Amino acid sequence: MDIQKYLESGVLEEYCLGLLGEEDQAYLIQMTMLYPEVKEALASVELALERFADLTAIEPDPLVKQNVLAAIGFDQADLNLDSLPFITHSGGPQPWLKALAYLIPDEPTEDFVCHVIREDDKVRQMLVITKTDVPDEEHSNFLESFFILDGRCECTVGENFYALGTGDFIEMPLHVKHNIKLTTPVVTAILQYKFV
Repeated sequence: MDIQKYLESGVLEEYCLGLLGEEDQAYLIQMTMLYPEVKEALASVELALERFADLTAIEPDPLVKQNVLAAIGFDQADLNLDSLPFITHSGGPQPWLKALAYLIPDEPTEDFVCHVIREDDKVRQMLVITKTDVPDEEHSNFLESFFILDGRCECTVGENFYALGTGDFIEMPLHVKHNIKLTTPVVTAILQYKFV
């Protein structure tokens, strides 16, 4: 067997990247036991890939973890009120309800309550507790979206109609008229304006 040709075939790199099938993996392990130069070359490739990973690693945005957990269904992850994630269709309402429980009354007495919970140059997020419908409106300087934490409503966006309930998310396109009609006495939601 031509060991040098085997080492130059790319099989060591494929092994380190998890791209080899079981049979090829077993063969490579056997080669490392029979030929010290294969074992040494494999260790060298592993070290080079580890160094490359260290050199190219970046510190992710703190919101990435929360967004990833929400996207894969870990709805019970605690929200950090100092760095709230953008609302999306992939999260569940429970973390929001838990984090904002101190702002949500058992029996709302007012027709409309709005608490700003995040505001920066990219986004404004508000906890909204409402007993009233939202008449036709449209926006040109921000993307409006909302995420229902509790209750049900119907939303008309242009020519499209949506029935929404707890856990549902919707984003309104720019320059498109939309309205919201409540179908339960109260709706609690996160309202989000992403500035464009």
